[in-house]
Amino acid sequence: MAKERRPLTQDEWELAFLKATASFPRQYADQIVTGMSDDELSQALQATLGIFGGSGGPDQLSITYQGSGLRIWASWHVHNHVSEKPLFAGKATIAMARELYGIADPEDGQMCLF
Repeated sequence: MAKERRPLTQDEWELAFLKATASFPRQYADQIVTGMSDDELSQALQATLGIFGGSGGPDQLSITYQGSGLRIWASWHVHNHVSEKPLFAGKATIAMARELYGIADPEDGQMCLF
């Protein structure tokens, strides 16, 4: 039976990101606390996502990820990663990692307000 095609909610976007990067907080716990530059974070995410991977199943999001380009796809249907646009790619992936994992950028001169 084919999975239904419906848009993802913001919570589902975040869930897909967290599943694709599940090993990231364990592998880079110290760097998450001390902060990472965009280049360091990009390299860490590339290593976490690897060459190519994914997950899915009944009543589960179909998730595909690729370290090259920091790309993550997710949907409620089986998607074609070649023809469909990823949810996250490049700088958007870095920004989401900063937001969800609370990673500061030590090169950012802006004072933290919170």
